[in-house]
Order: sequence, then C-alpha cells, then structure tokens
Amino acid sequence: MKTLIIAEKPDMGRTIAAVVEPKAQNKRAYLEGEHYIITWAIGHLVSLAEPDQYDPKYKRWNEADLPIIPDRFKLWPNARTKDQLATIGELSKRCDRLVNACDAGREGQLIFHLIRQYLKMPQPTDRLWISDLTPETIRRGFDSLRSDQDYDDLTRAAKARSEADWLVGMNASRAFTIRHKTLLSVGRVQTPVLALLYDRHKEITAFDSETYFVVQASFSQQDFAYKGVWQGDRITKREQAEALAAKVSGKPAKIVSYTVTESKEYPYRLYDLTLLQREANGRYGYPAKKTLDIAQSLYEKHKVITYPRTSSNYVTEENLPIMGNVLNMLKQTSYGDLANGADRSRVHKGNKAVCNPAKVEDHHAILPTPKRPGSLSTEEQNIYDMIVRRFLSHYYPPAVYNNHEVLTEVEEEQFRTRAKEQLDAGWRVVLGDQDDGNASKAKSKSKKKSDDATDDQEDDLVETDRPFSVDPDAPVHCDGADALEKATKPPKPYTEGTLLKAMESAGKAIEDEELRDAMKQTGLGTPATRAATIERLKFVGYIKPTGKRLDITTKGCAAIELIRGAGVELLASPEMTGRWEQRLHQISKGEASDEQFIAKVKQFAEMIVGKVKHQRQADASLFEEPGQPAGEAKGKGRGAKASASGEKNSRRTSSKEKAAKTEASGSSAGTAARSAAAPRSKSASTSAAGSSSSTSARSAKATSASVSREPASSSPKVIATCPRPGCGGELVEGKRGYGCMRFRDGCTFVIWKEQQGRLVTAAMAKALAVSGATRASTFKREDGSSESGKLTLTNNSTGAVEFVPAP
Repeated sequence: MKTLIIAEKPDMGRTIAAVVEPKAQNKRAYLEGEHYIITWAIGHLVSLAEPDQYDPKYKRWNEADLPIIPDRFKLWPNARTKDQLATIGELSKRCDRLVNACDAGREGQLIFHLIRQYLKMPQPTDRLWISDLTPETIRRGFDSLRSDQDYDDLTRAAKARSEADWLVGMNASRAFTIRHKTLLSVGRVQTPVLALLYDRHKEITAFDSETYFVVQASFSQQDFAYKGVWQGDRITKREQAEALAAKVSGKPAKIVSYTVTESKEYPYRLYDLTLLQREANGRYGYPAKKTLDIAQSLYEKHKVITYPRTSSNYVTEENLPIMGNVLNMLKQTSYGDLANGADRSRVHKGNKAVCNPAKVEDHHAILPTPKRPGSLSTEEQNIYDMIVRRFLSHYYPPAVYNNHEVLTEVEEEQFRTRAKEQLDAGWRVVLGDQDDGNASKAKSKSKKKSDDATDDQEDDLVETDRPFSVDPDAPVHCDGADALEKATKPPKPYTEGTLLKAMESAGKAIEDEELRDAMKQTGLGTPATRAATIERLKFVGYIKPTGKRLDITTKGCAAIELIRGAGVELLASPEMTGRWEQRLHQISKGEASDEQFIAKVKQFAEMIVGKVKHQRQADASLFEEPGQPAGEAKGKGRGAKASASGEKNSRRTSSKEKAAKTEASGSSAGTAARSAAAPRSKSASTSAAGSSSSTSARSAKATSASVSREPASSSPKVIATCPRPGCGGELVEGKRGYGCMRFRDGCTFVIWKEQQGRLVTAAMAKALAVSGATRASTFKREDGSSESGKLTLTNNSTGAVEFVPAP
C-alpha cells in the first residue's frame, strides 16, 4: 500500500509532490505516484459544530437557553469542501500510512487532526515539520520525519484553544446581544484588545495639555557652533522664559563639564511575524493582515522566505549553513555589493544575537531562502527587501558612536548639549533608506523612546555624522537664546504597529529585550492570529482606521463599558487573557492539562452568562455615533436583530478566532467591506431585516451600516443567492465586496473584491457562490501582473476564498 500525504493547501501539496513524486499523475483533487498519494485540505475542512447542530432550538437566540456548554464537542464538515473531505477519506482506505504535511504550527496541527478525527483514520502518522518550501528543505524534512504522536501536546493545545474560543465567544456574544438588543461580538482575545484601545482613548480624551517653555541658547567656540537647553525646573510663564533668554543672549560663557563616551549599536533583531508587521506598518502603512498575506505569498508561492508565522527572532546551529547558502545566492542579485561586503565570521553559534536555540521553539526567525527571487509585485518586493536587509545586517560590524555631553554656563545659568556622533556606520550601511522608524532594536547602549510614552519632555539629543568637538578650556560665546513654547502631549493613539506591540506584551510597555521575549508566551493571541483579531475589530464596527491611526467607535466604547459594567471585567483583561495564552503554551509543552483548562473556561462562560442576565438593558443611544439621528446606530460591519424574545439569527462563526481570519481576509486597507452589502435605503434595510420601519425597531437593530453609503436612489446589484446554509439571502455587489443582504440578521458571508492582490469580478463571485469555484483563467493583480489559476470557495459560511495556481 501507499502513503497518503495531506498538505494544508493545494499549492503546498503540488510543491511537495514535485519533490517526492515528480512523475505523479494529476487526479485533480490529488496527485498519485509510485509510493505516495498527495492530497490537501483547503483550509478548515472540518470545524466545531454550531449550536443549532447540537439542538435546533439554538437557531433562536434565547436568553433562557444560555449558557451553551456541550458535554462533548461535535465536529461538522464544511459543506462547500465536503467533496475534498470525501476524497481524503477514500484515499486513506488505499493507504497504510499518513503524513501530516499541514503548516508546521498549532493551526496546521488542528486542521489535520480534525480531518483525521472526523474521518476516523486509524493509520500510523508521521509529521513533516519544515520551515520553507524549497526542494532541499522538503527532502530533508522527509528524511527526518517524526511520529505525529510526538506532537500530541501541540494538538491538545490547538483543540483547547478552539474550544475555549467557542465557549467564550458563543456564550458571551449571545448573552450581550440578547440583553442589549444590538449585535455585540465578544471574544477571548478580541475583547481585551478592544479594551487596550478603549483605555488609550480615555487617557487621550481625559488629558489636559499644559503649556510650558524651553529656553534654547546658541553657542560658538571659534568656528564650531552648537546649541544647549536650559537646565532647571519647568517654566510655565512666557515672561520668565523670555527674561532668561534675554539675560544670557550675547554674553560670554564657559564649559563647566564635558564628557565623551563610546557606544556600540548592534543590528536589529531578525524578524518574527509581529515585528515584521509592526515595521511594515510604520514604513509602508500596511495593515497587519496585508503584511501577513504578502509574507504568505513570499513563502508559499515564491518560496523565497521561510515560514512567516513564527514568534522567534533567532536561529539554531543547524540553520547556519543554510544562511551561508543564502548569502551566496544574494551575491548574484541586486544585493550583490552588500553580500560581497558581508563578513561570514560574524554569524556563528557563539553569536547569541543570532544563534540562540533556547529561544527557538516551533520555528526560527524569518529568513530569505537560497531560492533566487523571480518576478515580485511592488508590495512583495518591499517586504522581501526588509527581510533581506535585516538578514544581511548581521554580517556587518556594530555601528560605533561617540556620545558627547556638554554643560555650558552663562550668567550662572547652565545649558546642556547632548550629541551622538557616528564614527562608523557599521551594519547601518545595509539599511539604505530603511534606517529609520524601526520598531525594535537589539541590545544597544543608547536609549530609544517608547512608541507609546507621553512625550512631554524636551529631547535635546542631536544625532550627527559630522565631527563634534569642543575645547573645555577655551572660551565660549552665547550668540543668542530663544524662548520656545511647548505643550505636554497626550499618549499617542494606537497604530496597527503599536497595537501589535501592546498585544505582544499583553498591554505592558516593555523595552527590555529579555523580558519582552519572556512575555511572548503571555501576550494576546499569537503571531498567526493577531492580524485577524485587528481585522475582526474593524469588521464588527468596534474600531476604524484614520490614516495610520486606529480609532475606537462609539459602539466599541459601549461594548467595553457594558462588559465591565456587567461585572465580567476579566473578559476585557489583557493580563487575564495573556495568562490563558501562557497556559495554552504550557499545554503544548506537556506542562499543563487541557482538560483542566477547558473545565475552567466552561465555568468562566457560565459566570459571564449569569452576570449578563442580571444587567440592565442599555439604552439604544449608547451605541449612537455623535451627530447621528436618534435610533440609527451606525458603525461598520454588520448589525443584528437578535432580541431577548429569541429572533431567528443565522450568525455562525462571529465569535470564533478562526472566523475572524477569513471574514476579513480580503481587506487590504482595513475598512470593513461588509458595508458593501448594506441596503441603500431605509426601506430596504427594514425589509431585509423583516421588521417595521419604526424608530424603535431601528434602534433595536443598532445597525453597523456603511460609513459611506450609496445614494438612496441606487439599488444593489444582485449576484446570486447567498450560499450560507439556511440563509437564502441575496448576494449583492458593493464597493469592496459581494455580501449578503441578510447581514443585519447576522449572516457573515462576503467575498472580497481584492484577494491577496487578485481582483474578483462579479462573474467570478457568482461562480464561487453557485458552483464553489471559478473557471481557470488569467487573473490581473493590483500591480499590473497576471497569473493563471482559479479561485475556490473554502468556507461557505464566511466566503473565504483560496487561489489555486494552474498546474
């Protein structure tokens, strides 16, 4: 008999087949060779069953039916991919061994084992665990297959995470929605992240800016000029500052103190996913989801970087020879000058800033692979360039500086000057125009202000590559002085980059590298899920991007206030959720019990429901944006009509973390394209929801309609019938996607017009909705390039789409 290899996606399966069975026959849903049959999942073929699949009564959202606590979780196949699931089941009967070749991580482990559990496949199983998809790595991976049982703890952690998200999300979302007659999405991870934004918003609105004055003097010593800032208590009166400036202007001065110390700065840490997302957001304004999609394309399609969903910034000793191969490859590219100038001796097993096996768990840092890149889009090139330059920087010496501090006295007043003089650029020559705005540094003796710190202190540090030198014994002259008006500044609003940083440390401002690494196991979510969490918050109308800034909406504020007001503030606690994430990590290492963890989560879900049932119903005005007509709560994303009496609501996956990944998968700029499906008039709105047009009914729905509505006279273009099971709504074309008209009833189905750079036409959306796949054709990308293949619908509840390249 043969061995069945199950990859996570079709293109991964074909890549593996090209290495282990290059002459395999293409059977459409699988490839078959002499020794191996290679097939694939298409995302999640199997997931946890919805409440109504336990009991039809749960289709109606009734407070009396809560909490929903299954004794044993049921599995349910994705209706749109059931044929592929059946194919795997039939193929397994012809094989006496399995290879789990899904993504090497917690989610990949879950995808495989849900399939195996549902199909009851008893065969012994090996695990392929690789960090890139180059032929050399695939061969090495198959030469060193391990028993899948070695990963049982990781499997238990994956299942525990999925069940915990179901228990908290399903019960909390239903409880708050029914109680307050407005769809309120609540989740184990998304809610504490929203709380971070809420608390920052409150800090900013409560901040009372104060005016103060800084006196800056200009000094000269022979031909050398420099500036200094007056040292003393903060000046709050203009007259006092101007008097001080007049007092010292034009007077002789002397240097009373002058120190020079040398410091070195070492290269920034190699990228993990979160750090890459943070810096790409700061440099290019890319949302975290966009950076993840680009990185996945570089990994899966182009095979020019290693596994991107990593939490490590280091490599192991076994990676060092491959890094040498990468360096050789780069010499033949546009990076040739930098690669030729690299010093190989700097990257070795003793260099703990690079090679630190103790800090590598599932995957090492993101690296380029030895594969030479071909044609990349502009966005792909931007991310690839960041990764390559970070890699090359570690083959260069540290940057060297002289740090000067001068204390100049004039008329018994002292002025401080600080200058950082670059002596040797070292590794900074590699950065080019990237030498600014980096989110994180490796160990350095020079301090860097926190991204989130209140910036109300005058920073008098001057960085220069010009020689800085004063003679402490020579006279100085004060050429003039100015009273500069300043104002204390509130904390900065979160950007996606700074929010990712806060999620990584569960909201704690951590600058120390060692402590930050330790906190990675207690952060909010994982590198693989943080982008989806942010997209989820946008999608349900809790936050909205304003430029690079993330602003919390009125609905988002209301959600946190209601959660805390119900006495379940732990649900919004970053520290609490961070500890949960740490427990999941301990389960994955065999250091904690998954059964005990789930038992506590069930108790927590019961406690949430009990508290919310006794909460007073919120007034509809709590959800209204400023300046909005009474009774029409606006936002982004979907609304709801789930009332305490139990109105029918077909919402399926809104509270699951994995659904958050797919529902927002096509949003390149972070705006919620669900508004694409919003009715264009009030009458259409009430008709679709099945309710009257009265003010009270509109208030009960508390809709999350579009921020930018179409004119009332226009009507939506109907594409097809919504394929979501039990929905029956109309699929309509909007500005950014093709969404269901019954989104107000909780339907989450949407096909985004932009799919990782590929443009989806209305005809393609219709084909996906009707038959589950488009015809093979040539797709145009946003950057003007094109590629052949087809799109397949991988989740008929959310509209998630997968691109399958032409063979």
